[in-house]
Amino acid sequence: MLIDRSIIPYLRYTHGLYNILIFLLFLYQSRLGIKIRKERMQGSIPTNSIVRRHRQFGPLLSIIGIIGFISGLIVIFIDNSIFFVFRLHFMTGIAISILITITYLSSRKIKGRDSAWRTPHFAVGVILICLYFIQTFLGIGILL
Repeated sequence: MLIDRSIIPYLRYTHGLYNILIFLLFLYQSRLGIKIRKERMQGSIPTNSIVRRHRQFGPLLSIIGIIGFISGLIVIFIDNSIFFVFRLHFMTGIAISILITITYLSSRKIKGRDSAWRTPHFAVGVILICLYFIQTFLGIGILL
């Protein structure tokens, strides 16, 4: 094998730390989104800098979030030659990746102040954050 098996524990911890960082970035992104949503619901115009940060950071966060899932697949495949060792963690990761994609695609559909895509974008984002929270604890359980 091309990879020294002694580095696998370090790869696991790196994967975990990377995804905890991603989870924290998603929390930051959701905080921006909620701020924008509250201002819209109150009838005021959201601050341009917050909207710009939310729009610019979203696509990047989508990509690095999915990279986190793929990195986990690579680490587990190198270690075990199969993906289904930690089934619940794996299935939650797939769900998170799908929800990231749906959130990104729904954000592309948001046009104008009263777009019907705002609520689905928000709802999927809330579910995404909840699953990330669960996934973090599943991952910590695997590492311990």
